[in-house]
This record gives sequence, C-alpha cells and structure tokens, in this order.
Amino acid sequence: MTDRLTHLDEEGAARMVDVGDKPVTRRTATARAVVRMSAETLAAVLAGDAPKGDVLGTARLAGIQAAKRTAELIPLCHTLPLDQVDVTAEPSGDTLVLEATAAVTARTGVEMEAMTAAAVAALTVYDMVKGIERGVTIESVQLTAKSGGRSGDYCRD
Repeated sequence: MTDRLTHLDEEGAARMVDVGDKPVTRRTATARAVVRMSAETLAAVLAGDAPKGDVLGTARLAGIQAAKRTAELIPLCHTLPLDQVDVTAEPSGDTLVLEATAAVTARTGVEMEAMTAAAVAALTVYDMVKGIERGVTIESVQLTAKSGGRSGDYCRD
C-alpha cells in the first residue's frame, strides 16, 4: 500500500514528498464551495446590505489569503509561489457558489490551494451573515478541475 500512498514512508509514517526531481510546469486548479442560505439572506449579501459589510469582497480576499497560507494549514503541503488566485461568487437559487482558481509554475500542483481558498471563502460568508441567519450551511467543497503535472488534466463531470 505504501507504494501507492506517496505521503507514507517505508514504515507507514506520514512524510512530505520530495518533489526536487520533478519538472517545473504550469499548473492550475479550480475548486468550488456551495453555501446554502435563505432567499432573504442571499438578497442581503448580493445587495451589500449585510450587517458586517461587504460579504462577497471580504470572502474573496479571505480566499486569496487562505490560498497563500495553505502550507501552514495542511501539514504535508509544499509552500508554493502562487502566480495567481481568483475567487468568484455566483448566486444559484438559494445558494451562493464560490469558485476559486489558483495557478503556479512549480514542481507540484495547486489543488489544495484552490480548495483551501474555496473553503475559507465559504467560512467567511458564514461568519459575515451569521448575525442574520445561523442556519446557513456549507454543503460542499470540491475540486472541479486541474491541469498540468504528471497526472495530467482532470475535470469533474
């Protein structure tokens, strides 16, 4: 099993993978988080009328900052010199869909950075609206696409 699990050493202990011999390539990843709330709360978010201020702008900045700090949060992630991080938000029914894209030219991918950005952006939305609705839920955080690297491209159906 340890021959398939790259983050385990010969004794089965967690380790950071040595990526020093991997080629430097352009890598991108996109992740999505879905936040469900009432129509009234979503309307306040979209109108910029939430009590704590600009929910979408704050969530966007929180996601970008989180992507830059992923290696501090996820123990076996490499610190990456991110080229770009973008976080967007789109309403869909009674949900807010947050999408984070990260890009890097490096020896390892940016999937965790994109997923961390989406997750923290979603948590920030919750924090910004909990004063008007405690029942807001974060329903999912998932990788939707990646490109570059040894494993090639991936796109969620």
